[in-house]
Amino acid sequence: MNVIITGATKGMGRAAAEQFAAAGYNIIACARTEGDLQEMKNDFLKRFPAVSVTTKAVDIGDGQQVKDFGKWVVDSKITADVLVNNAGYFVPGTIYEEKDGTIEKMMEVNVYSSYHLCRALIPSMIERKSGHIFNICSIAAFQPLPNVGSYGISKFALYGLTKHLREEMKPHGIKVTAVLPGATFTGSWEGSDIDRKRIMEANDVAKMIFASSQLSSSAIVEDIVIRPQLGDL
Repeated sequence: MNVIITGATKGMGRAAAEQFAAAGYNIIACARTEGDLQEMKNDFLKRFPAVSVTTKAVDIGDGQQVKDFGKWVVDSKITADVLVNNAGYFVPGTIYEEKDGTIEKMMEVNVYSSYHLCRALIPSMIERKSGHIFNICSIAAFQPLPNVGSYGISKFALYGLTKHLREEMKPHGIKVTAVLPGATFTGSWEGSDIDRKRIMEANDVAKMIFASSQLSSSAIVEDIVIRPQLGDL
């Protein structure tokens, strides 16, 4: 079994990769930085010697690179049993104060990348009548939060894409799950003075993704909503 994860070297992507690797899944990981991918591969080969780890440097905000990555997966005859569209981009701010180009960048990374990669891999899933797609959305996808600006807009859009895709895939036996985590300790929070007891761990989200992937073919967790125990920040 294979799992393809975007933005796999850090945060929720790395945590999800560890969960699946521990269960014997082969890992196909992409991220922007070749050095980070190589470090991850070396670490996983030591910790999970029974699985294969394939990496590819991809700028997920570049639509053509995403399409090329999808084509590479297909041409390499890699079965996309699970796809985790995790790569994301966040810059805090308000809609009326953001720099020009902010919303375009958010949409390219947070929405269009998932759109293009799903389009590339779904035909083979339909042919097999199996597959599970996880799109990492956010609590901000349905709960407006302060200082999230265009990030919230892009996550609303990704959530909408996920819901529409789920309906389209039902006749083909393909599952589509939206993951909607609240504040989670990832790179976006590095350098902040946040109380770690007030924020979730990336592995909390990863565990829910993996568990949801293990249900029978007749059941699906449509939305994974997971928040800090003390509420949103």
